[in-house]
Amino acid sequence: MRKAEHLRFAILAAQREGNRLLAQALKPHGITASQAEVLRLLQQHGTLTLNGLGQLLVCESGTNPSRLVERVVAAGLVERRTDAEDRRYLQLTLTPEGERLATAIAGIEEDLYSFIDGAAQDLDTDAVLAFLHNLIDALPSGEALNKRLDLG
Repeated sequence: MRKAEHLRFAILAAQREGNRLLAQALKPHGITASQAEVLRLLQQHGTLTLNGLGQLLVCESGTNPSRLVERVVAAGLVERRTDAEDRRYLQLTLTPEGERLATAIAGIEEDLYSFIDGAAQDLDTDAVLAFLHNLIDALPSGEALNKRLDLG
């Protein structure tokens, strides 16, 4: 197996296992990883427009995650309002239940990050991140990730 192929499948396997672990932890809360990402972004940034949210999502491609937002609105986790200054824009905010769930998700994410920290112990994670950014920065998911990094 050539090294590029090995890297491709190792990245895919790590992504699948990370998603599997996250999905298992989120299952009792009745929420998907994509929905959890929406809640955490709203918790971290407060009110976002639909377009603004779409630009920050790594789980979904495109800048208009309407169906994903519809699901969390229908579940009573997010409130959607028309912008008072420009009616073309939708403002998204967490409901009290959404805020409670986003806080629970933050704990689940912290457990996953601790697991990843353990696997990365004594490794040069800066080199791994540099490689991954070389691979993704010019692509839509890389652009979304970089916007999130810029916002701090």
